[in-house]
Amino acid sequence: MLPIETSLAAVAAQVNDTLGRLLPEPSGAERRVLDAMRYATMGGGKRIRPFLVMSSARLFNVAEASALRVAAAIEMLHSYSLVHDDLPAMDDSDLRRGLPSAHKQFDEATAILAGDALQALAFEVLAHEATHGDPAVRVALVSELAKAAGAHGMVGGQMLDLLAETQTDLSIGAITRLQRLKTGALISYSCAAGAILGKAADSLRVALAAYAHDLGLAFQIVDDLLDVEGSAEELGKATNKDTAAGKATFVSILGRERARAQASLLAQQASAHLEPFGAAAGLLRQATRFVVERRA
Repeated sequence: MLPIETSLAAVAAQVNDTLGRLLPEPSGAERRVLDAMRYATMGGGKRIRPFLVMSSARLFNVAEASALRVAAAIEMLHSYSLVHDDLPAMDDSDLRRGLPSAHKQFDEATAILAGDALQALAFEVLAHEATHGDPAVRVALVSELAKAAGAHGMVGGQMLDLLAETQTDLSIGAITRLQRLKTGALISYSCAAGAILGKAADSLRVALAAYAHDLGLAFQIVDDLLDVEGSAEELGKATNKDTAAGKATFVSILGRERARAQASLLAQQASAHLEPFGAAAGLLRQATRFVVERRA
């Protein structure tokens, strides 16, 4: 089996190629917003969510072309969320992936429109017959992503995150729920998408959901650690923003050592949930190690 870093790079290259074909080439009067869409989406990133889509799809022998379209769609939606998160009204971040944030490179109005358009295009891609021949599968892909991205998923988590700036006494349970929605919902969808494409049995979907739940929390704990331990050069974005805002995080509540231990425990639990898949889930197991050991 290839090292996880090699596999991640290979998936990123495939997904970038797919994104390049799916994102409209800038032309006409709307050229500026199309430029901003491509800037926000094609500017790098680890492509963790597309990697989870591709790896889960392989468990069920899903056609690679179908899985790549779903992987590209989830990256479009993730990129839209980053564009909007960086806005002055949200996290007010000037740097993303080592480059100026979309609203800095263009302007706030264009960034908002680019995010809106990326979200719409993600659903357009999922609904297209090229993604899967079975309309019921396409409906399930669209429906589940809508839930993961909406008020009871990522958007709801972002609302809780904004409120956390004025509620510094949040409990570990409240922080866990916040991050399960803000970060975990899209990670869960990324794993579930392969099972949806493969029309997997309910028991296998449950196993993947449990894996994604623990992986998503481990991912966020490490993000919180990197915010206080990493550098802007490594991360490609500003650091110590949560601390400066007085926001409660896993690290502020647990401390660094306990937070690091909790992330490792969650990664171990995530791997254990993959037992029904045997050796076929090797890449997903490697992903748990990558998540807790990453430096960016």
